[in-house]
Amino acid sequence: MLPTMLLDISFAIMGAGIGAGLAAIGAGIGIGKIGASAMEGIARQPEAAGKIQGAMLVIAALIEVAALFGLVICLLISFKG
Repeated sequence: MLPTMLLDISFAIMGAGIGAGLAAIGAGIGIGKIGASAMEGIARQPEAAGKIQGAMLVIAALIEVAALFGLVICLLISFKG
């Protein structure tokens, strides 16, 4: 009974760690793509730099919120185990 319970807890913690890592990697990739696209757009149309930067900041904030949501879910999973 006890070994299976400890195994379940360890799987929950391991899954939470993997999930948190994937959320962080996904956010990093998303922010990188946004930054690259914004720099390319500003290079092509320097007069639209203000609009591009504003949109970039809004989208970056949304990606960070999604990553934070993933991390909170992973913490909840690890504490439930």
